[in-house]
Amino acid sequence: MTGAPDPGAPDPADVDLTAPFGNGVLPNPVTTASGCAGYGRELARFQPLTELGSITTKSVMPYPHAGQPTPRMAETPSGMLSSIGLQGTGIEHFVEHELPWLAERGARVVVSIAGERVEEFAETAQALAGRPGVVGIEANLSCPNVANRGLVFACNPATSYDVVAAIREAADPAQPLYAKLSPDVTSVTEIAAACVRAGADGLSMINTLLGTAIDTSTLRPALAGITGGLSGPAVRPVAVRCVYQVHAAMRAGTVPMVPILGMGGIRTGLDALEFVLAGASGTAVGTTLFNDPSAPLRILGELRQALADRGFGKLTDAIGYAHHQGVHP
Repeated sequence: MTGAPDPGAPDPADVDLTAPFGNGVLPNPVTTASGCAGYGRELARFQPLTELGSITTKSVMPYPHAGQPTPRMAETPSGMLSSIGLQGTGIEHFVEHELPWLAERGARVVVSIAGERVEEFAETAQALAGRPGVVGIEANLSCPNVANRGLVFACNPATSYDVVAAIREAADPAQPLYAKLSPDVTSVTEIAAACVRAGADGLSMINTLLGTAIDTSTLRPALAGITGGLSGPAVRPVAVRCVYQVHAAMRAGTVPMVPILGMGGIRTGLDALEFVLAGASGTAVGTTLFNDPSAPLRILGELRQALADRGFGKLTDAIGYAHHQGVHP
């Protein structure tokens, strides 16, 4: 992560996009953000899933869940509010029907898991052990903890630690574990440090920001659940700030060094590059999929070109480059 750009400006086709992931690597840094591409079936109509570094599934829980009542999505300036409520068919259906379909197509699958209790995270992770196609697990820590009066796991270092530690103990040691962090906290670096100490092999940053919109026609909240997660370009500066702060803490030694998966409003290769320069080893495409499902491969190509234009022959040389002292050659 200390390389410098090559002033010779490499051919984009020669740029090495190999991306750190957990203790290993993926062929490129682009994945999908959880919840924005389902289990991949719809996305496969627009691009071969094997051409993505990985595909991150919508969050899976131990049991089927109906989610929130409608309406549960609302457009906002430069973004979107969603309150889906972790709708899904549960881990049993996922491992019997969705995961085999993904594995048959050669997809590298990061399974997002969720739960209302620490034990539910561990149970879901255990069910994924040894499953073909699973290259990692992402813990969706932005779930209300019913055992602690609805406190969101990701908003407290202790509860974040407990979830990650329980998953790491139950999960397949060969499957890297990423903790997905919320920006709605006082110190994201404190939460990050707790997660890595508990055994997280990487960090996903960021989850959506909590927001509310009022429909001025009905004079009522636009979402049935009142609040929802804000995503899209409006949140990108917040996400980049979080990635930058945590990577800076890693460089300073206050948070152990692990790969960061950056996300939040990525629509172009330059958006993705911004996250990489801030310290992300990978980038996840989310909200833009709703209007451009072919976006991941386009963004990957644009990122490759952007790296070449700036003299980077390898993705890894650009990771965290914004933290370097001195002037760009």
